[in-house]
Amino acid sequence: MKRKAIIILLWVSLGTALFFFFVFNDEKTFKNFGITLLVSTMYSFVLGLGNGIINDFLNRKFPWSETTKTRAILSIISILIANFILVYFCNYMNFVVIQKAATTEEFFSSKYNTSNWFMINIALLISAFLHAKGFMEELRKTSKKEVVEQKLIAKSANAQFESLKNQLDPHFLFNSLNVLSSLIDENPKQAQKFTASMSKIYRYVLEQKDKELVTVEDELEFAKTYCDLLKTRFEDSVDFVFDVKKEDLRRFVVPLSLQLLLENCIKHNFATSSKPLIIRIFSENDTLCIENNLQVREQIKESSGIGLANIVQRYSLLTKRNVFIEKSEDYFKVILPVLSSKPNEINVKVEDKDKAYERAQKRVKEIKSFYGNLISYCIVIPSLIILNLVTSPKHIWFYFPMLGWGIGVVAHGMSVFAIGKNWEDRKIREILEKQNKR
Repeated sequence: MKRKAIIILLWVSLGTALFFFFVFNDEKTFKNFGITLLVSTMYSFVLGLGNGIINDFLNRKFPWSETTKTRAILSIISILIANFILVYFCNYMNFVVIQKAATTEEFFSSKYNTSNWFMINIALLISAFLHAKGFMEELRKTSKKEVVEQKLIAKSANAQFESLKNQLDPHFLFNSLNVLSSLIDENPKQAQKFTASMSKIYRYVLEQKDKELVTVEDELEFAKTYCDLLKTRFEDSVDFVFDVKKEDLRRFVVPLSLQLLLENCIKHNFATSSKPLIIRIFSENDTLCIENNLQVREQIKESSGIGLANIVQRYSLLTKRNVFIEKSEDYFKVILPVLSSKPNEINVKVEDKDKAYERAQKRVKEIKSFYGNLISYCIVIPSLIILNLVTSPKHIWFYFPMLGWGIGVVAHGMSVFAIGKNWEDRKIREILEKQNKR
C-alpha cells in the first residue's frame, strides 16, 4: 500500500481509539487507553491492509477498465471471504488474546455471534466503500483518457485533411503551367486562350478546395471546362464522353477529383489523331467512373503519385466506402464513391464523437450517482448503528433504516445497470465504441 494509505490508517486508529476510550471505557487510565489504541490499530491495519492488498492485487490482474464483469464478481467474492476471515481473526485476538475476556471455546460459541456479525457488517460496508471508490477513480481516469484520445483524433484528422487539400494548389498550378508552356511554342493564340480559361478554372479551384464535398453537377461543369482546355491543346487526339445520370447530379464527390484523374489520363497515356485517347465519365451503381483506353506512355520521370493518392486519402477521411481501380490490357478505370449526404465540415465526425461522449458522460453520471448513494449508505448506516448501541443498546432500531435504505440502494442499482445487462457497458470506452458503430 502507499504511504498515504498507511498514514490514513494511523489517523483512523487514533480517532477510533479516542472515541471508544471516552464513550465506552469507564476507567479513564493510561493503560486502558493503550489497550484501546492497540486494539483499534489492530482492527484498522488488519482490515485496512487486508482489503487494500486484495484491491491492489485485483487492480493489477483484473483492472476495472479492461475486465469489468470479472472484476466485479471477484470483488464481491473477495470482500465476503476476506472480511469474514479478517474479522474473526481480529475479534479472536481482541477478546481471547489481548483482553482475555473469553476462552477459545467461548469465542466460537453463540455468545460472540452478535459481536462477530456486527463487525463483519461494518467491515463489509467499509470494504464496499473502498472498492466503489476504486471503481470511480478508474472511471475518471478512463474518462480523461477518452477525452484526450478524441481530441487527438480530431486534431489529427483536421491536420491530415488540411495537408491533403493544400497539395491541390501547387499540384494543379504546376500541371497547368506545364500545359501552358507547351502551348506557347506550339500555338501562341491558343496559349492566350488557355491562359484566360485557366484563370476561370483556378478561381473554381480556390473556391472549392476548402470544401469536403461538392455536387456531381458542379464537378462535371468544372471537368467539362477543363476538358475544353485539353481539347485546345490536343484537338482531335483526345475525346471526352460524359454519361452521368440525372439522379446522380445532386449527389456529392470530393472536389477536383475529376480534374486530377483527367490529368492522370493525359499524363500516363499518349494521344494521336490516328490513336485518340478516349476518356469516358459516367455514373454506375452509386459511383462515378472515369475510364480511358489504355495507351501507356513511356515515363521519362517517375510519377509522384500525388493525384490519385490524394483522392483516396480524402475519401478515407470522409467515408468508409473505398476508391477502386480497375486495370486491364485495354482500359484503365477509377471508380469514385458518390455520396448522398454532405458534411458541413470535416469536424462532423468529431462532433458525432463529442455527442457520443456527452451521452457517455450522462451514463457515467448515473453510475456515479449510484455509487454516491452506496458510499453515503456505507458512512451513515455504521454511524446509526454506533449511535443506537451507545444511546439505547437494549432497543435495537438501526435495522429499519439499514433495510429500508438498503432496498433503495438495490433498486437504484437495478435502475442504473438493469437486470442482466453486461458490466462492460459501464465503461466509457465501450459506451463510446457502441455509439461510434451506429
